[in-house]
Amino acid sequence: MSGVIIRRPWAPRLLRTAVLGAASLLLLIYVLAPVAWLLSSSLQQERELTSIPPHWIPDHPTLQNFRAIFATGLGYAQPSANGVDPTSGGFIPSVAANLLPAMGNSFIVAFAVVVLNLLIGVPAAYAIAKIRFRFRNAALYTILATRVIPDIALVVPFFLMVRKLGLLDSLTSLIITYLAVTVPFSVFVLASFFEQLPDDLDRAARVDGCSRLQVLTRVFLPLARPALVAVGLFAFLASWNEFLLALMFTQTAASQTLPIVVAGITSDFTVSFSFLNAAGVLAVVPPVILAVMFERYIVSGLTAGAVKG
Repeated sequence: MSGVIIRRPWAPRLLRTAVLGAASLLLLIYVLAPVAWLLSSSLQQERELTSIPPHWIPDHPTLQNFRAIFATGLGYAQPSANGVDPTSGGFIPSVAANLLPAMGNSFIVAFAVVVLNLLIGVPAAYAIAKIRFRFRNAALYTILATRVIPDIALVVPFFLMVRKLGLLDSLTSLIITYLAVTVPFSVFVLASFFEQLPDDLDRAARVDGCSRLQVLTRVFLPLARPALVAVGLFAFLASWNEFLLALMFTQTAASQTLPIVVAGITSDFTVSFSFLNAAGVLAVVPPVILAVMFERYIVSGLTAGAVKG
């Protein structure tokens, strides 16, 4: 019959909406609860933090842990790990003075790895995607296959290489080894993105007299901004959060990165959990800021080349 409107029952739609809403709420709580506790506990004194039941919202929020980090890191105060009751709020771990220098080391290493990743990965990805040569696909998948090897299996070869080069306990050793870990993934993502771009762009630029380098810099790089941001953010996060290689290759505060120093807080005889969580907040802030700033590029960059027509 024409003109008859068939209405779907509202109960199944309501049930589906309720189930999806409940599942989304549970996932949101699961993801955000640890972050909320980290931030809340960093604003509490040790006595309040260790109380039962725990306080999700501090009764008397304080910034004393953050003030202690910046005071000791900038040389305005000395750590007082001994002779102070940690529950009183005046307890400062012995490694507190190393937190800000370690954050500076992490920034140096991460920034260098991002820049070198792009300098190495972009030309390699363009060559694989747009220049036809024998074993092109084999080269790409051989590069990607290196990431199948777990990092723990590479520690000994990396250590022998770094020691042979005389780079132990230096930021250079971290930059070199982090490049070996991040460049293969960067090349794969960028090559997938370049393959998605029409070959006619490359041919037209070549006909107009552009060299390969000019085609890359003037034609493809402006179009590859989402992939470049995604690759750069991946390299930054991988370098910022890396722990195992940094633990193996650095021994002194002059070259240690932030994850090593934060983990060192737990090696004191008495651990201040509120101070530890404040240090964790400082470690989380830079990646979160970068993710928020470049959020619109991340998904489009990481999914580049996933669907080919």
